[in-house]
Amino acid sequence: MSWFYRDVIRPVLFSQDSEEIHNRTLAALGRASRHEFLRDAVAAFCGSPELPVEVFGLKFPNPVGLAAGMDKHAAAAPIWPALGFGFSELGGVTWHAQPGNPAPRMFRAVANEALINRMGFNNAGAEAMAAKLAEWKMLDRWPRHPVGINLGKSKITPLEKAAEDYANSFRVLREHADFFVVNVSSPNTPNLRQLQDKAALDEILAALQEVNAAQSSASSTQNSKFKTQHSPKPILVKVAPDLSFEALDEILELVTPRRIAGIVATNTTITRPDATDENLRRIYAETGGLSGRPLRSRSTEIIRHLHRQTRGALPIIGVGGIFTADDAWEKIAAGATLVQIYTGLVYEGPGVVRQIVRGLRQKLAEHGFENLRQAVGSSAK
Repeated sequence: MSWFYRDVIRPVLFSQDSEEIHNRTLAALGRASRHEFLRDAVAAFCGSPELPVEVFGLKFPNPVGLAAGMDKHAAAAPIWPALGFGFSELGGVTWHAQPGNPAPRMFRAVANEALINRMGFNNAGAEAMAAKLAEWKMLDRWPRHPVGINLGKSKITPLEKAAEDYANSFRVLREHADFFVVNVSSPNTPNLRQLQDKAALDEILAALQEVNAAQSSASSTQNSKFKTQHSPKPILVKVAPDLSFEALDEILELVTPRRIAGIVATNTTITRPDATDENLRRIYAETGGLSGRPLRSRSTEIIRHLHRQTRGALPIIGVGGIFTADDAWEKIAAGATLVQIYTGLVYEGPGVVRQIVRGLRQKLAEHGFENLRQAVGSSAK
């Protein structure tokens, strides 16, 4: 399927505006999500073999997940398992609905298999997403894998009120997902990355854990028979690849006091690779976050550092430049327990997850590992 996508389908898709074709694709996947027959047909072509992983107290059918940004509105939430994903991260979502930045705001650097976006957390708001997720559950279309939600800050909310903004979103969405990711690293909301500062992040995490504890206690009291179902939700932090190791270490100091369940490494980068091609230079001149192959090495460096600093005790979701099983294995060997793709899906097509999972199973056999857990951090020691 990959060659057919790359040689036949992708040229047609790439002849159109990046955001427009993204929206059309999500709309089509959303329609397919409503029909069991169509979902089963997609799964027959794209479904992945089992490669189970257990982390955050959750069971993942395989370690390859959908990165945030692909399905901001949960429009196609039920289809992602059929496309082979072991989990999905929906959003980013903010407390206030917002249109995001002016278009055009998504660009392809095809020669380097990269994307640049400055979307700016365009979404319908946390309450609208909660309603959408409730609808999928009511229709009995809930994804058959763990679902995460990426939380961002509303653009209109001043930095000093960021903790309240994140907490409001978490409060209405908490019951609708399995884990949450605090996004303080997107380059497309003004000054958002300042919230990676230890003191600011500490305030946000404290507010979220207060909601977590209160709702967990209330839920277990109301329905004590299912107490484990209402335990605190895992809260992760997504970091920028542009942070220094010293800044990352400061974030790690919050792991124990704020019960950070894991780190997502990494978001998009504001740096640009060298380019001699005039067309590439023009694209790289666009503001926004860069994802894809140019990000691969730096994100792996970040993962390896985090794994070493925590001695492997903190789960890491590796994301950045994953197109193949080799790319995913590099992240896992550096210390990632799970991985995510976005740009790789755009460039390689719907069969990419199956290929990656199959390749990872082969890698385990080649290295003599009995399970994926044994491979995590194997090159970082």
